[in-house]
Formats: sequence, structure tokens, C-alpha cells
Amino acid sequence: MKGRKQDSKGHQHSRVLILVDESNVGSSVRTAGRGLDWLKLREFLAGPNTGRELIEIVVYAGLPPAIPAWQEERDKKNKFMHWLRSNGFMVVTKDGAPAEEGHYKANVDVMMAIDALELSVEMLPDVVILVTGDADFAYLAIKLRRRGIRVEVASVAANLGNTLRSAANAVIDLAPLFRTFEMMTVQDSPASASPQPQRKRRLRFRPPPPRNL
Repeated sequence: MKGRKQDSKGHQHSRVLILVDESNVGSSVRTAGRGLDWLKLREFLAGPNTGRELIEIVVYAGLPPAIPAWQEERDKKNKFMHWLRSNGFMVVTKDGAPAEEGHYKANVDVMMAIDALELSVEMLPDVVILVTGDADFAYLAIKLRRRGIRVEVASVAANLGNTLRSAANAVIDLAPLFRTFEMMTVQDSPASASPQPQRKRRLRFRPPPPRNL
């Protein structure tokens, strides 16, 4: 098979390229009240126990607008991006634009789709895993399959629409994995769902009991 490597026992390992829609998967795991453990996610999809060889994992993320009103959130997000890069993830970012009601838009779908096609030509993966539940990627899945590449969609299966589900070869349900992640606390920033060092919860101050005189 093209590109496949064999281990010392002669077993062939599928070469895997993983593309992550950070906003989509982050939203899904926060809905479950959990923080996203990126190292566990990578291990789950293409770790040594999967019998697959990870070529690359690319994370596509939108940044808050480069304007003073968003600077604090932008700094937090850039710190998170630095954490991803320092832990072996390839990161592609796009500056967002202000939207209504204090939100911003930073659609990375086109960038992710173009890269998926280009990287599949350059890296020759056997499998491409799209970590997203966005139905807009259905046609991308079909295009990759036409090239003889197996396409798997990693998302919460219960929330995955039929369009993307039917376009892929298989669906990887992330719900059981999400349940192993730590519960989010009030202090956790929604912009940064990386596995930060475990925070100690602040103890509420309780006054001492009154003394009996």
C-alpha cells in the first residue's frame, strides 16, 4: 500500500493526517461541561495503541480581532496557540472580525478544506481524520475519498448530521472520550481549553464558630 510503513513484526501501519476545527470541537466539549485535553485527543485518534502512524495534526483556529477591545482575549488565545505548537501540534490561525453583541467571526473552513486537499497530495496519507461536526465539510470528505483516501469524521456522534456522516467512511464518536476529561470550573477560560496545569480550587472563607463565653 502507498506510504504505509511496517513495524519490526511486519505489521503495516496506516499513515494518518488529522485536521481539527478548533472552534467546533471546543464548543462540543464545553457543551458537555468539560475542558478539552488535547494530548488525550491526539492519543485517542492516532496514538501508539491505535496501530496508526501520525503524519501530522493540524489545528485551525480563529483569533479575536486585532483591536484594543479584544486585546486581552487575543493574548489569551495566542498563549493557547503557543502551548499547542510547543506540544507538537501544527497551528493555522485566522484573525477574526468584530460581530454583533460582543462576538467575533473567524471562519477557517476554507483554509482547512484547501489544506486538506494540498496536504493529502504532498503527504500521501492513507487516512484523513476531520475533527469537526460541521456539515460544510461533507463535500471535502467526498473529494478526499475520490483520491482513494479513507475519511473519518471525529465528533459527538449523537449531534452529527446525516450529510457529513454519510460523506465519510466512518465516524469516530468522541463522546466517551469527552467524559474522561476534567470538568470545567468557573475560572476556566472558554478561549483556552488546553490542558493547563491543574488549578487548585479556592476555598471559600468560612468564619470561625462563635466561642462560648
